[in-house]
Amino acid sequence: MPYVDSSGVNIHYHVEGDGPPLVLQHGLTSSLQNWYACGFVEELAKDYRLIMVDARGHGRSGKPHEPKDYDLKLRVNDVLAVMDDLGVDKAHYMGYSMGGRIGFGIVLHALDRFHSLILGGISADTANTDIRPEDRISLLRQGMASYVADAEAKEGPIEPGRRERLLDNDPEALIAATTAPRGTDGVEALLPQLNIPCLLYCGEADGFFPGAKEASQIIPNARFASFPGLNHGQTSRAAEAVLPHVTKFLKEVTQKVGAGR
Repeated sequence: MPYVDSSGVNIHYHVEGDGPPLVLQHGLTSSLQNWYACGFVEELAKDYRLIMVDARGHGRSGKPHEPKDYDLKLRVNDVLAVMDDLGVDKAHYMGYSMGGRIGFGIVLHALDRFHSLILGGISADTANTDIRPEDRISLLRQGMASYVADAEAKEGPIEPGRRERLLDNDPEALIAATTAPRGTDGVEALLPQLNIPCLLYCGEADGFFPGAKEASQIIPNARFASFPGLNHGQTSRAAEAVLPHVTKFLKEVTQKVGAGR
């Protein structure tokens, strides 16, 4: 189980497959295991070297309880620390929700380390409109069992594997991550000059949908994929719908990268 120290926090990661490096970064309350559970790894590992990172506060990575430890630049640096540990100078990046916000952090802090960005379920500089931060914090303060019970009351029964992964979270770490500033101030002004290939995707029933679509229209030559009827959580798990867009995008981008060498 590889770990790397990033500003005093142990960051856990997995590597699967072979080919051009592709970083996968999950969303809040998730872990790198979600990429396996939802079917992304099985497909993408056929053609890419997948670098899956447990974000700080999640999975088997360190879980500090102070909001200052979830500064967006620190989260970006966690990804870079993993890449450096593997000797990867430049990679493609795919992030969903919080992982997408880290992707916008890459635009601010580390764009030169990436060939392309795939950002799902997120907009450039917008608060979560599906679950207000104060509501999420209130639920988390009651513990993960209450958090999961609330999710099941709203969505219906959660399959056992996903339920166990949610219950495995540290609520105090999630509260700190939720309380931390978004850190994306100023990113919207950079989007019209963004000069690397970008794919944005979002469910049409997701509160982030309008902002995600708008961001895709501001970024030069960005692609946008939308999924009718899917909300934020459903889109995160909808590999069958999402992967055709992702694989087509990556195939074209990697061909261009190879041709430019």
